[in-house]
Amino acid sequence: MALMPRENGGGFVRCACGHRHWGLHGAAGLLLTDPARGVLLQRRAWWTHHGRTWALPGGAVHEGESAWQAATREAEEEAAVRRGALRPTAESIVDHGTWRYTTVLATARLTIEERATSIESAELRWVDPDEVADYKLHRDFATAWPDLRAQLDRELVVVVDGANVVGSRPDGWWRDRAGAAARLRDRLAGLAGAGVPDGALGLIDRPHWSWWPRVVLVVEGQARGTAAVDGVEVVSAARDGDSAIVATARAARADRPGDHVVVVTADRELRTRVEAEGATVRGPATLLNLLAP
Repeated sequence: MALMPRENGGGFVRCACGHRHWGLHGAAGLLLTDPARGVLLQRRAWWTHHGRTWALPGGAVHEGESAWQAATREAEEEAAVRRGALRPTAESIVDHGTWRYTTVLATARLTIEERATSIESAELRWVDPDEVADYKLHRDFATAWPDLRAQLDRELVVVVDGANVVGSRPDGWWRDRAGAAARLRDRLAGLAGAGVPDGALGLIDRPHWSWWPRVVLVVEGQARGTAAVDGVEVVSAARDGDSAIVATARAARADRPGDHVVVVTADRELRTRVEAEGATVRGPATLLNLLAP
């Protein structure tokens, strides 16, 4: 919780629940997971708010800042954790009406050489998730931990049946299937960067959760030349697009069994096949509503 002038968001707020919190525009923290080392916890200096307790690197959100920007900025200021070494997976919001705290979940994709770089940070430690509850935790972090623990290092993988989704709207796609697939890909890239609210997908029934998905677009026929872009992988099916979708869902579940795999299609036979692989199915309308301007 790096101290800052009030114009940048520093200052205490008394929320609608009657508690006193740091951050005029709310606050955010980074829950960083390294599968080889555990989760990164910070022991707060004795003189800070809730001093001598363990929590996450984080602090007040600056005006105009996103929770991801705030959490990673604070993690770099307090623990020398570089934003480029992380892959954000999800965020969870605790909303107190007049104040909110956002936990940003991320996985290390490069080696993290953390070190305490703030006087507010007494110690940093990688902790096995099974042992976190044994520590003297910050009150609010202790309350949130069970829900956070259940989603550690879990990603949302969205596998899109390109032909089925493009064909679900009569927008002239049959005259330019490759162009329609490319337009869908570009809109999916925007979704990957903006995030997906859990309420739209119903994965864990937590309305204050959202996900930064890994998107896989499966194309076939005249759309097979569609190239990948940042945020969207493209699988070109040589013959059978449905089998390519099933194989993609199967591989995602095999590589990371804990991930949430969602296949977007209206094809009933394909739905049965991917559900047998452990995937969840949502129709094109759900995706198109998320992509709407």
